[in-house]
Amino acid sequence: MPKFLLAAAALALLASTAAAAPVRLATEGAYAPYNFIDEASGKPAGFEIDLGNELCKRAGLECTWQTNDWDSIIPNLVAGNYDAIMAGMSITDERKQTIDFTQNYLPPDPSYYIVRSGTALDFAALSGKNIGVQGGTIQAGYVQETFGGSNTVKSYGTADQALADLNAGNLDVILADASYVNDVVAGSGGAVEKTGPEVKLGNGIGIGLRKSDEELKQKLNATIDEMKKDGSLDALIIKWFPDKAPGPIFAGG
Repeated sequence: MPKFLLAAAALALLASTAAAAPVRLATEGAYAPYNFIDEASGKPAGFEIDLGNELCKRAGLECTWQTNDWDSIIPNLVAGNYDAIMAGMSITDERKQTIDFTQNYLPPDPSYYIVRSGTALDFAALSGKNIGVQGGTIQAGYVQETFGGSNTVKSYGTADQALADLNAGNLDVILADASYVNDVVAGSGGAVEKTGPEVKLGNGIGIGLRKSDEELKQKLNATIDEMKKDGSLDALIIKWFPDKAPGPIFAGG
């Protein structure tokens, strides 16, 4: 066989191997109902796992899941340890300096404060309080900028760690996404409650990608578009976030 044909065959084989390589999806596994670890299987579950699996199926991608702590999830994407992040990550200008995003698959979710039931706080003149946030989130940046001067802001590796300290009396209040807050309040047996003003942050939640992965971004954007138009994304959102019902959230809009 001529050398140029051998070279072409080798290149075709390499391209085929590269195309078949699984897309590695990273999630935190600690932010229900977005993503969490299923106790029975020990594997990631939740809205984003259902959505990611459906996106991969429709786009013809073989995908695998892995978990990564929130505080290093962006650095490990940039380092090439996985190919995409689906972890309740809000699209912000600050993050877009380091990574890229698909279009949002959830519209901007307001944030709310959680306190122990019966706690009254004046958010217009908050002072001398201990405020908990999950480190590296848009809520953390907002709380530090808004209340950091006259209050103590404490960052945690997960939202559940902040909640545990609130329940233990070590925090006065925490700020988190509405969907997380609503689940926590509903399951607390009256121990905690939602309070204070609604806080709107970010531009919705999208898939985090390396800036160099334009082809993957285009493929995922096209599939998200398809799911928005046919109503299947709405159905998944309402399944995992009943408070957003009756919808539709995206279909036809």
